[in-house]
Amino acid sequence: MVVDGRRALSDVVSTQVDIHRRWGGVVPELASRNHVVQVLPVVHEALGRAGVTLKDIDLIAVTSGPGLIGALLVGVQVAKALSLATGIPFVGANHLEGHLLAIRLLEDAPEPPFLGLVVSGGHTSLYDVRAYGEYRRVGTTRDDAAGEAYDKVARLLGLPYPGGLPIDRLAQGGDPEAIRFPRALPQPGVLDYSFSGLKTAVAQHLRAKGVPEGQALADLCASFQEAVADSLSKKAVAAARALGHSRLVLCGGVAANSRLRTLVRERGEAQGLKVFLPPVRLCTDNGAMIAVAGYEAWRRGLRGDYTMAADPAWRL
Repeated sequence: MVVDGRRALSDVVSTQVDIHRRWGGVVPELASRNHVVQVLPVVHEALGRAGVTLKDIDLIAVTSGPGLIGALLVGVQVAKALSLATGIPFVGANHLEGHLLAIRLLEDAPEPPFLGLVVSGGHTSLYDVRAYGEYRRVGTTRDDAAGEAYDKVARLLGLPYPGGLPIDRLAQGGDPEAIRFPRALPQPGVLDYSFSGLKTAVAQHLRAKGVPEGQALADLCASFQEAVADSLSKKAVAAARALGHSRLVLCGGVAANSRLRTLVRERGEAQGLKVFLPPVRLCTDNGAMIAVAGYEAWRRGLRGDYTMAADPAWRL
């Protein structure tokens, strides 16, 4: 959460997985209440790990959208309060830009232009990145995000939330060709995604054959994962080529998925693209990526003021 230029001095994450697991997904009210409890302890721990105090901080960056309004409001109000108490300026950062710019924390970080695939529980979109601050969405999901599909399928299978990791682990021992699940919107030139039909296909399979166990469960997980990774990687590579990009960046929580990382790299490099994959720790939500996005926003002239509000639908 404390960043010096492009070097993370500390990155503290307070996870709410255990809180939401019993409900099979995020409960907005519980999320915002836990943000209230955890936000200041996380700030203090991040400063301590970095070996600095607030007197050493030049800029406060806070996620002001998109996302759950309650959680966003907690962060925005705390950023305002810290700024008011210390005189440190602050700026609002876009959560999706944070994912796109997380790659800048690496030594071999690409400079724009590049094609970015942001894939998470709430977002699945392709961005034409011409410069920092210049983003054009060229494809998005028409229904469920990829991560949302993972969570819903995991729930159908009786697997724990969040669904990405348990499905990925089971898929390691499965046959990805055991079940031919559908790939939506396969037409050339169509860069949008759709995963609701895939989720329905899994549900229909389970109604017909029951919830599998053992090898059959591994095969189903591998087949579902293959359908998601196949669709995501094909369209990302096609979009990069269509837009004349030579670099492709994969980011967001689902970018931690092993099969997706493999397919994006293989297919991208086969088409002459240089593929950038952030380490798993930078794929999931983290404060370091918001610090980088906030710094870039500040360099572009953006400034926060005490009238700044959270925007749960802030479009990048």
